[in-house]
Amino acid sequence: MQDKYNHTEVERAVQAAWTQADAYRVTEDASKKKFYACSMLPYPSGKLHMGHVRNYTINDMLTRNLRMKGYNVLMPMGWDAFGLPAENAALKNGVPPAKWTYENIAYMKKQMQAMGLAIDWSREVATCDATYYKWNQWLFLKMLEKGIAYRKTQVVNWDPVDQTVLANEQVIDGKGWRTGAPVEKREIPGYYLDITRYAQELLDHVQIGNEKATLNGWPDKVRLMQENWIGKSEGVRFAFTHDIAGADGSLIGDGKMYVFTTRADTIMGVTFCAVAAEHPLALHAAATNPALAAFLEECKSGGTTEAELATQEKKGMPTGLFVTHPLTGAKVEVWVGNYVLMSYGDGAVMGVPAHDERDFAFALKYDLPIQQVVSVKDQAFNDKEWQEWYGDKQSCVCINSGELDGLNQKAAVNKVAELLAAKGLGEKKTTWRLRDWGISRQRYWGTPIPIIHCDEHGAVPVPEKDLPVVLPQDCIPDGSGNPLHKHEGFHAGVTCPVCGKPARRETDTMDTFVDSSWYFMRYCDPTNTDAMVAEGAQYWAPMDQYIGGIEHAILHLLYARFWTKVMRDMGLVKVDEPFTKLLTQGMVLNHIYSRRTAKGGKDYFWPHDVEHVLDDAGKVVGAKLKNAADSSDGKLPVGTAIDYEGVGTMSKSKNNGVDPQDLIERYGADTARLYTMFTAPPEATLEWNDAAVEGSYRFLRRVWNFAFKHEATLKAATAGNLSAAKPRKEAADLRREMHVVLKQVSYDYDRMQYNTVVSGCMKLLNALEDFKADGSEGDNAVLCEGMSVLLRMLYPACPHISANLWAELGYAKQSGDLLDTAWPEVDERALQRDELELMLQINGKLRGSVTVSATATKEQIEQAALATDAFIKQANGAAPKKVIVVPGRLVNIVV
Repeated sequence: MQDKYNHTEVERAVQAAWTQADAYRVTEDASKKKFYACSMLPYPSGKLHMGHVRNYTINDMLTRNLRMKGYNVLMPMGWDAFGLPAENAALKNGVPPAKWTYENIAYMKKQMQAMGLAIDWSREVATCDATYYKWNQWLFLKMLEKGIAYRKTQVVNWDPVDQTVLANEQVIDGKGWRTGAPVEKREIPGYYLDITRYAQELLDHVQIGNEKATLNGWPDKVRLMQENWIGKSEGVRFAFTHDIAGADGSLIGDGKMYVFTTRADTIMGVTFCAVAAEHPLALHAAATNPALAAFLEECKSGGTTEAELATQEKKGMPTGLFVTHPLTGAKVEVWVGNYVLMSYGDGAVMGVPAHDERDFAFALKYDLPIQQVVSVKDQAFNDKEWQEWYGDKQSCVCINSGELDGLNQKAAVNKVAELLAAKGLGEKKTTWRLRDWGISRQRYWGTPIPIIHCDEHGAVPVPEKDLPVVLPQDCIPDGSGNPLHKHEGFHAGVTCPVCGKPARRETDTMDTFVDSSWYFMRYCDPTNTDAMVAEGAQYWAPMDQYIGGIEHAILHLLYARFWTKVMRDMGLVKVDEPFTKLLTQGMVLNHIYSRRTAKGGKDYFWPHDVEHVLDDAGKVVGAKLKNAADSSDGKLPVGTAIDYEGVGTMSKSKNNGVDPQDLIERYGADTARLYTMFTAPPEATLEWNDAAVEGSYRFLRRVWNFAFKHEATLKAATAGNLSAAKPRKEAADLRREMHVVLKQVSYDYDRMQYNTVVSGCMKLLNALEDFKADGSEGDNAVLCEGMSVLLRMLYPACPHISANLWAELGYAKQSGDLLDTAWPEVDERALQRDELELMLQINGKLRGSVTVSATATKEQIEQAALATDAFIKQANGAAPKKVIVVPGRLVNIVV
């Protein structure tokens, strides 16, 4: 073997051997216990980032370790290839999204292969491939048949310049992110999936403490996020009545304005009602009130999500309309509130400012009455400053509420429901925060919705035999709306499947969450042209371990769970949940350095151009350039003071990212893998440290140097021919240390604590380096066994150097390639010691040690301690008063 560790040559040779052997192709094998481990598929943005490296290395370590333990392990990979970033790139570069996407896929795949990942590339999928999205369309049509998919009008963010719908995050201060044009709220038809019909099951399986929960292998924080998003609420839905007639003379809403509340016990504290801008009562009032009409238009430029509504300024305007309180008969003023969404509940809320923080702020702003109707013992109510009033619902009782007075919260709710039911105006009801999933996107780069529009028959499903509806790949978005509207080839020759008359295709495409909601099932049968899933899914599903970022904890995981349940109910799969266990890896962070420019902007600087400024205590208080750097103000010289912003997620825009390709070229993939595993536990954030990267590389050089130094000995010896003679103490101590470390590392692999796995490898290397072999057969055999254990422990983290040394040192001739070599077993006999070294204390002070037989009795230990030179010298002839033996640890003699 070479005397120097050359990572480039080692990794190139090992990867070539894996490729030639097709080492990672996996097939279904009923004779083996299966394990399906999968990382969330990436968006092909162009380059891997260090978050990808960390995610995939976690998966790879799991895969390699389990394969050594005899499992049939599947680790696939694919590409979440549809979506807006490709359209943005097309606008910027003037190339079709398809070309940009496939070029990025090719480059990122090469990067993954350079990392040495044990991916079965025969199962690769790209969601923009028609052979994949055909099944999106097929299942959509099946959902349409079952009533799970349906068409209705939806309110969207509309950019009038780009002529396109914008996602909420693309609306900045009420304007389109690209054009800066004021965004409009428009009601347009779209397709929805009835996820709410599965709401109870989705909640049951994830809810902590629910006896029906099956996702106990998920982090509690993710389960709680899902539970809150599903948002089950039990309360009362009831109506305020009115006599307001519309233009046709009929009462609007049959004379009823419905609301839902979880706190019906506060119904007597209603001092106003608020409705959404799209509510029929608001529209009716605005027809004769120009100021109100203008306010409704203003509301349309506001947020459309609860998160946005929570942070935006609460505004309102009275409609001049009144509704009647269902229990008191009092007239209640109706306001329009910009914080009320038509898509949530009935688009109206009852205002109880005394006992709701949002209503309280609204009432103070517009000088509306505040009426206390709940009392908490020993607490004084303050109608000028908000205070949390429902800390302990059991101690709350109703006041100023007529026949409800004195009732606690639960009893009052029951009584209100009873009173409303008697009037035919309300009933107890369960509602959900979860809303049906709108999948229509007025964009180009996505799965075409398989619908044909006919003037006579309306929206008609594309016949199954005509699937897939293929998305043209030659479009280049120009910012003037969806290019599918103008693509003649997409519309050419389209006829209505019912009547055969000329028709037009649906140009909306599906939400890209559709693509990622079942790709993990397609990995199981990636080339099957006859079925969405087949025998492969029956073997591999459910996935045993899913790995991905916490940012996908809600929507992606929720939609994937829903999609799986739909597939189950249609007989396609046999599982209730797609992912048995979930690991959310921490983000990779790096230092951020910036400087305000002369024009008030901000420039960011690469960490390698900066050094910290420390105070006397060693705390970072600033930074300065150690290399000259470009900025908006020209070239900045060495020593220029800049701002230190702490650490944050790696980002191209903040110049604090690390290119994995540069890291691999400089240090090798094994170093990149080792560093990302060693620096922090998988779930924790990882703070980048260049010095620690160097440290990881030095460790691998030490492994190589040790192998080179002992090459002849290791080749000559085998781990299996331990000398029949009793090993000398030093060799026995090394074997004991070796198997103690192996036992801990095996445990750490099982719990996916890979940082301590690496620590164990370092600890064993230290022991091997410290061992002074005497050249005997026994010593050489122990040394050989130790190297064999080290390489197998290290292999899942650093497969290239481990596989190379395994072959170079002759282990492969004995046990085969490291890829399928069995995981080492702990030798329990090696853990046992013939002798023990106990600390010796005299009158509580450490005076040395005493060596005794591992089987020595308490009396024998006492005799050995009293016979030591240390005791004889300290006692000076005096007899011991007491001898205290702490088994396995120490002996304390009191003189």
